[in-house]
Amino acid sequence: MELQKAYAPVFKALGDETRLKIIEMLSCGELCACDILACFEITQPTLSYHMKILTECGLVTSHKEGSWIRYGNNKELIEEVKKFWNTITTEREDCICKDQKEVNACE
Repeated sequence: MELQKAYAPVFKALGDETRLKIIEMLSCGELCACDILACFEITQPTLSYHMKILTECGLVTSHKEGSWIRYGNNKELIEEVKKFWNTITTEREDCICKDQKEVNACE
């Protein structure tokens, strides 16, 4: 299924505690990189690395305001990811497991 391939970078990005905290911080609205950095004991290059991962997978958007970069959650993608997660964790008629033959490999 193509959706698994499309969303894999998103879940990979979310596999880091710092990035999860950044996503949570941005849930209240846009923040400047300096505001995000103030909440962590990391260097600016480390924050840039995390923001690059979050923006490249599409979870976070960014835009420049003067000499500052402001970041925000991509709410549209986050809603798509929620729907995808619900789809792959709920039994349904077109589930991938229904494609497998009724063979019990464990016996």
